[in-house]
Amino acid sequence: MEAIASFGGILEAADHLSVEEQENLLDILRKRLIARRRAELARNVEEAEEEFEAGGCRVVAPDELMAEITS
Repeated sequence: MEAIASFGGILEAADHLSVEEQENLLDILRKRLIARRRAELARNVEEAEEEFEAGGCRVVAPDELMAEITS
């Protein structure tokens, strides 16, 4: 199993990369974050659909929803 470096250690290692390598690293990290957020959103949608199918929520009009939120 690989050892996980500290955040400071990762920053230090990144400082030793060339500018091009740092840009590539940023691009890779950005794409990984997007993928993680997309997967999290997909899980949230799936959970919401399951909750709706199980009767855990109900359909309401926007006016009714806003009244519930602001009360």
